[in-house]
Amino acid sequence: MEQVELRFDHASRASQTHTNLSAIRQSPHGIWVAGDETASFEHLAWTGDHFGDQRTFRLADYVDLPAGPDDEADIEGMARADGHLWVVGSHSLKRKRVKSKDPGKAAARLATVVREDNRYLLARLPLHGEEPQAGAALSGERGLAAHLRDDPHLGPFLALPGKDNGFDVEGIAVVGERVYLGLRGPVLRGWAVVLELRVEEAGRRRLRLRLREPYRKHFLDLGGLGVRDLCPDGESLLLLTGPTMALDGPVHVRRWWPGHRSGVVPAGELEVVAELPFGVGCDHPEGLARLADGRLMVVYDSPSPARITPAGGVLADVFTI
Repeated sequence: MEQVELRFDHASRASQTHTNLSAIRQSPHGIWVAGDETASFEHLAWTGDHFGDQRTFRLADYVDLPAGPDDEADIEGMARADGHLWVVGSHSLKRKRVKSKDPGKAAARLATVVREDNRYLLARLPLHGEEPQAGAALSGERGLAAHLRDDPHLGPFLALPGKDNGFDVEGIAVVGERVYLGLRGPVLRGWAVVLELRVEEAGRRRLRLRLREPYRKHFLDLGGLGVRDLCPDGESLLLLTGPTMALDGPVHVRRWWPGHRSGVVPAGELEVVAELPFGVGCDHPEGLARLADGRLMVVYDSPSPARITPAGGVLADVFTI
């Protein structure tokens, strides 16, 4: 394993993007990254010994956001394919964290569930070189959640917060016309779920995406773990798998060869490619990218102090598989 520094500017460090990384993809001259606490994404260029020269892009400059430009989008996955950059939000509810030692206040916060509409977003942005252009989005009343409302497997979990094994998108991979969304939750009796979509642009202004055909579901035996990210590797997909609840580990990278029909995939068809390190209360692997040289880059949410560099950057891990 090697490590490489991702160096962020003062504004991103102030908003703690560097300690909340959740998505990563390689670009021709650097990497695209995103955190899950803002409604923006970043491009970091390769400088020769680290990724830096950060540029920040606001999602609202490229697509309409349901809750406006400033509410967080909880970006959990990015993909780059066929001249487009894809961004997906978690599509999940959230339960407030306990911040008080007062039992009454703590219980009240645990009873509070919040919906943030910007989380319910799937966006596709054309790229001109490494410059995003105005794109199209699947969101709002015609978004993914609306299509899943009556689904017998997933519909009941839309009302549960993501950290409670509720519906929670945590990764995206695009292969040809197929868009795969990895779900951290729900995990159904130990089986994780990957959604397969095909989308097209709709509307005269080409600002909206819609499903071109019914979605498909794939059920994967990950031994009780959920999907935390996924990325293409030739005709296969690499899955970053980890706990669906608020736990530290275990974390694996598994290889899956998806078919063209919905199916149930037993554990024996999911090769374990790597077992990743994780910390106790820190260093949670969240983003996975296959690099041009064949190695894997992993970024972490809640990085340990040892990952924070003197220049205000954070260390990502690079694995040879």
